[in-house]
Amino acid sequence: MHKAGFVNIVGNPNVGKSTLMNQLVGERISIATFKAQTTRHRIMGIVNTDDMQIVFSDTPGVLKPNYKLQESMLAFSESALQDADVLLYVTDVVENPEKNMDFLEKVQKMQIPVILLINKIDSLAPATSPKGEGSSQMILSGIVEKWHSLLPNAEILPISAKNKFGVDVLLKRIHELLPESPAYFDKDQLTDKPARFFVSEIIREKILLYYDKEIPYSVEVRVERFKETEKNIHINVVIYVERDSQKGIIIGHQGIALKKVSTEARKSLEKFFDKPIYLETFVKVDKDWRSSQRELDAFGYNPD
Repeated sequence: MHKAGFVNIVGNPNVGKSTLMNQLVGERISIATFKAQTTRHRIMGIVNTDDMQIVFSDTPGVLKPNYKLQESMLAFSESALQDADVLLYVTDVVENPEKNMDFLEKVQKMQIPVILLINKIDSLAPATSPKGEGSSQMILSGIVEKWHSLLPNAEILPISAKNKFGVDVLLKRIHELLPESPAYFDKDQLTDKPARFFVSEIIREKILLYYDKEIPYSVEVRVERFKETEKNIHINVVIYVERDSQKGIIIGHQGIALKKVSTEARKSLEKFFDKPIYLETFVKVDKDWRSSQRELDAFGYNPD
């Protein structure tokens, strides 16, 4: 008996969906930083055993869109409600359970198994009194009770994705819920995304880490050249920004900022591909790309 199915991960921004995805897949598939709106695409990570294939999907955080890029991100999240065999709805111990109720109401109506994951339980404070008043257990019980009232049919599992607490229990439960089916992908396949996609994601991650304010959210990365040989990989990348002032910030004084990003990206890429990387980065201005459907389609932001 072989089991296979699609397990889609949804939730609001910054609750740890990408960290959970990486723990479940065992590889660094989704970029995970401390900043919200990190994931822009729907990214599949595939787990294979002899008798099972789980196709996980990480999705962008659910938000009220302010421009076309965010509309595309929300469409990726909503598409994950359409084709799941099991849905993982991720929240954390500080999030308001009633945030983005429009999306939550769609989850309430789903007929498939839904597992609600309360992430970051490691951040709960210990007991504050000898009687246990205000203890982490009491706080967690209150969170569970509130979520049970909102999603009465969901299974609720407290986890810490960062510390891998509860991840093994979750995987076991997913295995129990998956339908009998042959594999959907080759058993040696790790993701549905091509190598170029992960190049752009890793570079974008470094930009998220090293630049402040709106700069990371105004940036898109396109791989213009990816030439792999047996010994190494040559990569040319263009970093797009919306304004000339942003281009200057990305490059930095005498090119120091861009050099730092490129160096850190190269190190991560060499670890990811396990080969020496020759990386060239360029910066170009593409005004208002986040609001242009034509540009978004060219960058791959099309959920269809």
